[in-house]
Amino acid sequence: MFVQPAYAEKDIAALHAGMRAWSFATLVTQGQGGIQSSLLPFLLDAQVSEAAPFGTLVTHLPRHDPLYADLLVAQEVLVIFQGPHAFVSPSWYRNQMTFPTWNYTLVQARGKPTVSEDEDKVMQVLRRTVAHYDTPLGGSWDFEKIPMSHTGSRLRVIATLEIPITSLTGKMKLSQDKTVEDRLGIIAALQAQGDAQSLQMAGLLRAQHDMREALAAPSMESTS
Repeated sequence: MFVQPAYAEKDIAALHAGMRAWSFATLVTQGQGGIQSSLLPFLLDAQVSEAAPFGTLVTHLPRHDPLYADLLVAQEVLVIFQGPHAFVSPSWYRNQMTFPTWNYTLVQARGKPTVSEDEDKVMQVLRRTVAHYDTPLGGSWDFEKIPMSHTGSRLRVIATLEIPITSLTGKMKLSQDKTVEDRLGIIAALQAQGDAQSLQMAGLLRAQHDMREALAAPSMESTS
């Protein structure tokens, strides 16, 4: 991934936060069948070690997924975490002697995968996944109440995947090259659009250090 220095995000805590927020990510492999990809829900173990200097990714997938064969022999795989993105029009700037662009957020993780078909391990990962995604919703469904006679057939066709992260790259293109006034125009336009992507991108711009200071000033806040 090409990352201009102005847009590079190197803070591991920030990268981990993005990976957790955008955890339904794209796994990419390359094998005898060429390049393949799957969307999977990833859990992040943030603890670092010599083998996993940026933490470890954990997920599960069906064994009949075509890329499963790649995972059995792969020396490295790529996981792409795509965050908020938005088209940016020069009409939103004070200085309009420029061109349209796209703001976006992206984290890429690489590492050597390890897969397991052990049913106890699969169950452990499924419980973690449910606890992470479903339990916080507070619904009435309870994974533990599903009888093993029903769950067992699922366990036999699922594998776990662990990826100790050996390379982690982040790109946060958030109009850092624009003035505060121009970014205030972007924020106002994105908020006016009102869709989820635009509002998330506006929030990321508002969270920039110099933007927080500008927005704290009454004269600036009134223009946004």
